[in-house]
Amino acid sequence: MRVKGYFWGCLSSATYGLIPLFAIPILKKGMLYDSVLFYRFTCTSLLIALLMLVKKESFAITKKELLPLVSLGILFAMSAQFLFWGYQFIAVGTAATILFLYPVFVALLMAILFKEKIPKVSQLAIIIAFLGVSLLYKGENGTSLNLFGVGLLLLSALFYAIYIVIVNKSSVRNMSGYKLTLYAMIFSSLFFLVKASLSGGVEAFPDAISLVDLLMLALLATVVSNIAMVYSVQYIGSTATAVLGAMEPVTAVCVGIFAFKEVFTKNLALGILLIVISVSLIVLSDIISKKIKFKVNHKPKLGNR
Repeated sequence: MRVKGYFWGCLSSATYGLIPLFAIPILKKGMLYDSVLFYRFTCTSLLIALLMLVKKESFAITKKELLPLVSLGILFAMSAQFLFWGYQFIAVGTAATILFLYPVFVALLMAILFKEKIPKVSQLAIIIAFLGVSLLYKGENGTSLNLFGVGLLLLSALFYAIYIVIVNKSSVRNMSGYKLTLYAMIFSSLFFLVKASLSGGVEAFPDAISLVDLLMLALLATVVSNIAMVYSVQYIGSTATAVLGAMEPVTAVCVGIFAFKEVFTKNLALGILLIVISVSLIVLSDIISKKIKFKVNHKPKLGNR
Protein backbone atom coordinates (compact mmCIF):
# COMPACT_ATOMS: atom_id res chain seq x y z
CA MET A 1 0.00 0.00 0.00
CA ARG A 2 2.86 2.39 0.80
CA VAL A 3 4.35 1.81 -2.64
CA LYS A 4 1.06 2.97 -4.14
CA GLY A 5 1.17 6.03 -1.90
CA TYR A 6 4.68 6.95 -3.03
CA PHE A 7 3.62 6.46 -6.65
CA TRP A 8 0.61 8.77 -6.28
CA GLY A 9 2.70 11.34 -4.38
CA CYS A 10 5.36 11.45 -7.09
CA LEU A 11 2.70 11.59 -9.80
CA SER A 12 0.95 14.48 -8.05
CA SER A 13 4.01 16.69 -7.72
CA ALA A 14 5.47 15.73 -11.11
CA THR A 15 2.27 16.53 -13.02
CA TYR A 16 1.88 19.85 -11.16
CA GLY A 17 5.38 20.73 -12.35
CA LEU A 18 4.13 20.43 -15.95
CA ILE A 19 2.11 23.68 -15.71
CA PRO A 20 4.63 25.77 -17.70
CA LEU A 21 4.92 23.11 -20.43
CA PHE A 22 1.28 23.64 -21.41
CA ALA A 23 0.66 27.22 -20.24
CA ILE A 24 3.60 29.13 -21.71
CA PRO A 25 3.01 28.10 -25.38
CA ILE A 26 -0.57 29.44 -25.13
CA LEU A 27 0.58 32.69 -23.51
CA LYS A 28 3.28 33.17 -26.16
CA LYS A 29 0.53 33.13 -28.81
CA GLY A 30 -0.95 36.24 -27.23
CA MET A 31 -3.83 34.78 -25.24
CA LEU A 32 -4.44 36.79 -22.06
CA TYR A 33 -3.82 35.28 -18.62
CA ASP A 34 -7.42 35.69 -17.48
CA SER A 35 -8.76 33.71 -20.43
CA VAL A 36 -6.20 30.92 -20.07
CA LEU A 37 -6.87 30.57 -16.37
CA PHE A 38 -10.65 30.75 -16.85
CA TYR A 39 -10.52 27.86 -19.32
CA ARG A 40 -8.11 25.93 -17.09
CA PHE A 41 -10.32 26.07 -14.01
CA THR A 42 -13.57 25.61 -15.93
CA CYS A 43 -12.28 22.42 -17.58
CA THR A 44 -10.92 21.26 -14.24
CA SER A 45 -14.30 21.84 -12.56
CA LEU A 46 -16.13 19.87 -15.24
CA LEU A 47 -13.70 16.95 -15.06
CA ILE A 48 -13.84 16.74 -11.25
CA ALA A 49 -17.66 17.03 -11.30
CA LEU A 50 -17.78 14.13 -13.78
CA LEU A 51 -15.51 12.07 -11.53
CA MET A 52 -17.74 12.80 -8.53
CA LEU A 53 -20.81 11.68 -10.50
CA VAL A 54 -19.07 8.41 -11.35
CA LYS A 55 -18.10 7.95 -7.67
CA LYS A 56 -21.62 9.02 -6.61
CA GLU A 57 -20.27 11.68 -4.27
CA SER A 58 -22.57 14.36 -2.90
CA PHE A 59 -22.28 17.92 -4.22
CA ALA A 60 -24.13 19.41 -1.24
CA ILE A 61 -22.53 22.14 0.88
CA THR A 62 -23.80 24.10 3.87
CA LYS A 63 -24.13 27.88 4.27
CA LYS A 64 -21.30 27.70 6.80
CA GLU A 65 -19.00 26.16 4.18
CA LEU A 66 -19.82 28.63 1.40
CA LEU A 67 -17.65 31.55 2.54
CA PRO A 68 -14.52 29.43 3.15
CA LEU A 69 -14.96 27.80 -0.28
CA VAL A 70 -15.32 31.19 -2.00
CA SER A 71 -12.20 32.37 -0.14
CA LEU A 72 -10.29 29.26 -1.19
CA GLY A 73 -11.29 29.78 -4.82
CA ILE A 74 -10.07 33.39 -4.80
CA LEU A 75 -6.82 32.48 -3.03
CA PHE A 76 -6.09 29.64 -5.47
CA ALA A 77 -6.88 32.00 -8.35
CA MET A 78 -4.53 34.68 -7.00
CA SER A 79 -1.75 32.14 -6.53
CA ALA A 80 -2.18 30.98 -10.15
CA GLN A 81 -2.35 34.59 -11.38
CA PHE A 82 0.93 35.61 -9.72
CA LEU A 83 2.63 32.40 -10.88
CA PHE A 84 1.68 33.08 -14.50
CA TRP A 85 2.79 36.70 -14.20
CA GLY A 86 6.08 35.49 -12.72
CA TYR A 87 6.76 33.40 -15.83
CA GLN A 88 7.26 36.69 -17.72
CA PHE A 89 10.32 37.56 -15.67
CA ILE A 90 11.77 34.31 -14.25
CA ALA A 91 12.79 31.02 -15.90
CA VAL A 92 10.21 28.30 -15.27
CA GLY A 93 12.53 26.04 -13.26
CA THR A 94 13.55 28.87 -10.94
CA ALA A 95 9.92 30.04 -10.71
CA ALA A 96 8.71 26.60 -9.58
CA THR A 97 11.51 26.39 -7.03
CA ILE A 98 10.55 29.75 -5.49
CA LEU A 99 6.88 28.69 -5.44
CA PHE A 100 7.95 25.56 -3.54
CA LEU A 101 8.69 27.84 -0.57
CA TYR A 102 4.99 27.81 0.37
CA PRO A 103 5.49 25.44 3.37
CA VAL A 104 7.84 28.07 4.85
CA PHE A 105 5.03 30.62 4.63
CA VAL A 106 2.59 28.10 6.14
CA ALA A 107 4.88 27.69 9.16
CA LEU A 108 5.22 31.47 9.56
CA LEU A 109 1.47 32.08 9.19
CA MET A 110 0.63 29.42 11.75
CA ALA A 111 3.06 31.08 14.18
CA ILE A 112 1.74 34.60 13.55
CA LEU A 113 -2.00 33.90 13.34
CA PHE A 114 -2.40 30.95 15.70
CA LYS A 115 0.59 31.48 18.01
CA GLU A 116 1.99 28.07 17.13
CA LYS A 117 5.57 27.71 18.26
CA ILE A 118 8.07 27.27 15.43
CA PRO A 119 10.34 24.32 16.35
CA LYS A 120 14.09 24.95 16.20
CA VAL A 121 14.26 22.52 13.28
CA SER A 122 11.79 24.70 11.35
CA GLN A 123 13.69 27.87 12.31
CA LEU A 124 16.83 26.34 10.82
CA ALA A 125 14.82 25.30 7.75
CA ILE A 126 13.60 28.88 7.19
CA ILE A 127 17.20 30.15 7.26
CA ILE A 128 18.22 27.44 4.79
CA ALA A 129 15.28 28.36 2.52
CA PHE A 130 16.37 31.98 2.28
CA LEU A 131 19.94 30.89 1.61
CA GLY A 132 18.55 28.81 -1.25
CA VAL A 133 16.66 31.81 -2.66
CA SER A 134 19.80 33.94 -2.40
CA LEU A 135 21.65 31.38 -4.53
CA LEU A 136 18.87 31.47 -7.09
CA TYR A 137 18.95 35.26 -7.06
CA LYS A 138 22.58 35.58 -8.15
CA GLY A 139 23.47 33.85 -11.40
CA GLU A 140 26.93 32.43 -12.11
CA ASN A 141 27.52 34.95 -14.91
CA GLY A 142 26.93 37.87 -12.53
CA THR A 143 23.35 38.57 -13.63
CA SER A 144 20.62 38.78 -11.03
CA LEU A 145 17.02 37.61 -11.10
CA ASN A 146 14.34 40.19 -11.78
CA LEU A 147 13.29 41.40 -8.32
CA PHE A 148 9.76 42.16 -9.48
CA GLY A 149 9.45 38.62 -10.81
CA VAL A 150 10.77 37.16 -7.53
CA GLY A 151 8.19 39.27 -5.67
CA LEU A 152 5.37 37.94 -7.85
CA LEU A 153 6.39 34.35 -7.22
CA LEU A 154 6.71 34.91 -3.47
CA LEU A 155 3.17 36.32 -3.52
CA SER A 156 2.03 33.20 -5.40
CA ALA A 157 3.60 31.03 -2.69
CA LEU A 158 2.06 33.22 0.04
CA PHE A 159 -1.48 32.99 -1.38
CA TYR A 160 -1.15 29.21 -1.70
CA ALA A 161 0.08 29.05 1.90
CA ILE A 162 -2.98 31.02 3.06
CA TYR A 163 -5.11 28.58 1.04
CA ILE A 164 -3.60 25.65 2.98
CA VAL A 165 -4.05 27.38 6.35
CA ILE A 166 -7.75 28.02 5.63
CA VAL A 167 -8.24 24.39 4.54
CA ASN A 168 -6.75 23.25 7.85
CA LYS A 169 -8.45 25.77 10.13
CA SER A 170 -11.92 26.38 8.66
CA SER A 171 -15.24 24.51 8.57
CA VAL A 172 -14.20 22.69 5.34
CA ARG A 173 -11.25 20.84 6.88
CA ASN A 174 -13.19 17.57 7.01
CA MET A 175 -14.78 17.93 3.57
CA SER A 176 -14.09 15.36 0.85
CA GLY A 177 -10.96 16.27 -1.10
CA TYR A 178 -12.85 15.99 -4.39
CA LYS A 179 -15.69 18.26 -3.25
CA LEU A 180 -13.34 20.84 -1.78
CA THR A 181 -11.23 20.93 -4.94
CA LEU A 182 -14.35 21.14 -7.13
CA TYR A 183 -15.75 24.20 -5.41
CA ALA A 184 -12.34 25.88 -5.14
CA MET A 185 -11.93 25.41 -8.89
CA ILE A 186 -15.47 26.68 -9.61
CA PHE A 187 -14.90 29.89 -7.66
CA SER A 188 -11.45 30.30 -9.25
CA SER A 189 -13.12 29.98 -12.65
CA LEU A 190 -15.76 32.60 -11.72
CA PHE A 191 -13.00 34.91 -10.48
CA PHE A 192 -11.28 34.87 -13.86
CA LEU A 193 -14.58 35.09 -15.73
CA VAL A 194 -15.32 38.36 -13.94
CA LYS A 195 -11.79 39.65 -14.58
CA ALA A 196 -11.92 38.71 -18.26
CA SER A 197 -15.36 40.33 -18.64
CA LEU A 198 -13.99 43.61 -17.31
CA SER A 199 -11.29 43.63 -19.99
CA GLY A 200 -13.32 42.68 -23.06
CA GLY A 201 -14.48 39.14 -22.36
CA VAL A 202 -13.02 35.64 -22.60
CA GLU A 203 -10.91 35.12 -25.73
CA ALA A 204 -11.27 32.32 -28.25
CA PHE A 205 -8.43 29.84 -28.69
CA PRO A 206 -5.70 30.93 -31.14
CA ASP A 207 -5.56 27.47 -32.75
CA ALA A 208 -6.28 23.76 -32.23
CA ILE A 209 -2.87 23.14 -30.62
CA SER A 210 -3.68 25.72 -27.94
CA LEU A 211 -6.90 23.85 -27.20
CA VAL A 212 -4.92 20.63 -26.70
CA ASP A 213 -2.44 22.46 -24.45
CA LEU A 214 -5.31 23.87 -22.40
CA LEU A 215 -6.92 20.45 -21.99
CA MET A 216 -3.57 19.00 -20.86
CA LEU A 217 -3.11 21.93 -18.46
CA ALA A 218 -6.51 21.17 -16.92
CA LEU A 219 -6.28 17.37 -17.03
CA LEU A 220 -2.67 16.57 -16.15
CA ALA A 221 -1.41 19.62 -14.26
CA THR A 222 -4.60 20.21 -12.27
CA VAL A 223 -7.04 17.26 -12.14
CA VAL A 224 -4.52 14.39 -12.09
CA SER A 225 -2.24 16.32 -9.74
CA ASN A 226 -5.02 17.03 -7.21
CA ILE A 227 -6.57 13.55 -7.35
CA ALA A 228 -3.17 11.85 -7.07
CA MET A 229 -2.48 14.00 -4.01
CA VAL A 230 -5.74 12.80 -2.40
CA TYR A 231 -4.81 9.15 -3.00
CA SER A 232 -1.26 9.72 -1.77
CA VAL A 233 -2.48 11.25 1.49
CA GLN A 234 -4.87 8.31 1.97
CA TYR A 235 -2.07 5.75 1.53
CA ILE A 236 0.96 7.38 3.21
CA GLY A 237 -0.33 10.49 5.00
CA SER A 238 0.10 14.21 4.44
CA THR A 239 3.69 14.41 5.74
CA ALA A 240 5.19 11.93 3.28
CA THR A 241 3.06 13.41 0.47
CA ALA A 242 4.40 16.88 1.22
CA VAL A 243 8.00 15.63 1.13
CA LEU A 244 7.37 14.01 -2.25
CA GLY A 245 6.30 17.47 -3.45
CA ALA A 246 10.02 18.00 -4.12
CA MET A 247 9.35 16.41 -7.51
CA GLU A 248 7.49 19.58 -8.53
CA PRO A 249 10.47 21.96 -8.94
CA VAL A 250 12.59 19.11 -10.33
CA THR A 251 9.99 18.47 -13.06
CA ALA A 252 9.68 22.19 -13.81
CA VAL A 253 13.47 22.51 -14.12
CA CYS A 254 13.50 19.60 -16.60
CA VAL A 255 10.68 21.26 -18.55
CA GLY A 256 12.67 24.50 -18.63
CA ILE A 257 15.83 22.76 -19.87
CA PHE A 258 14.32 20.44 -22.48
CA ALA A 259 11.27 22.41 -23.67
CA PHE A 260 12.45 26.01 -23.31
CA LYS A 261 16.26 25.59 -23.61
CA GLU A 262 16.94 27.15 -20.20
CA VAL A 263 20.43 26.86 -18.72
CA PHE A 264 20.97 24.64 -15.68
CA THR A 265 23.62 26.29 -13.47
CA LYS A 266 25.42 25.26 -10.30
CA ASN A 267 23.67 28.02 -8.39
CA LEU A 268 20.28 26.75 -9.55
CA ALA A 269 21.17 23.19 -8.53
CA LEU A 270 22.38 24.30 -5.08
CA GLY A 271 19.42 26.64 -4.63
CA ILE A 272 16.95 23.85 -5.44
CA LEU A 273 18.79 21.45 -3.11
CA LEU A 274 18.71 23.91 -0.19
CA ILE A 275 15.03 24.74 -0.70
CA VAL A 276 14.07 21.06 -0.96
CA ILE A 277 16.06 20.34 2.25
CA SER A 278 14.38 23.31 3.94
CA VAL A 279 10.86 22.23 3.00
CA SER A 280 11.58 18.62 4.00
CA LEU A 281 12.83 19.78 7.41
CA ILE A 282 9.68 21.86 7.96
CA VAL A 283 7.42 18.98 6.97
CA LEU A 284 9.32 16.55 9.18
CA SER A 285 10.01 19.02 12.02
CA ASP A 286 7.55 17.44 14.47
CA ILE A 287 8.97 13.96 13.91
CA ILE A 288 12.58 15.21 14.20
CA SER A 289 11.81 17.25 17.34
CA LYS A 290 10.14 14.26 19.03
CA LYS A 291 13.09 11.99 18.26
CA ILE A 292 15.55 14.57 19.63
CA LYS A 293 13.50 14.97 22.85
CA PHE A 294 13.25 11.19 23.20
CA LYS A 295 17.02 10.77 22.92
CA VAL A 296 17.68 13.62 25.37
CA ASN A 297 15.18 12.27 27.92
CA HIS A 298 16.51 8.72 27.64
CA LYS A 299 20.21 9.62 27.61
CA PRO A 300 22.05 7.56 30.27
CA LYS A 301 23.18 9.64 33.26
CA LEU A 302 26.85 9.63 34.20
CA GLY A 303 27.59 7.15 36.97
CA ASN A 304 24.59 4.93 36.15
CA ARG A 305 24.72 1.56 34.47
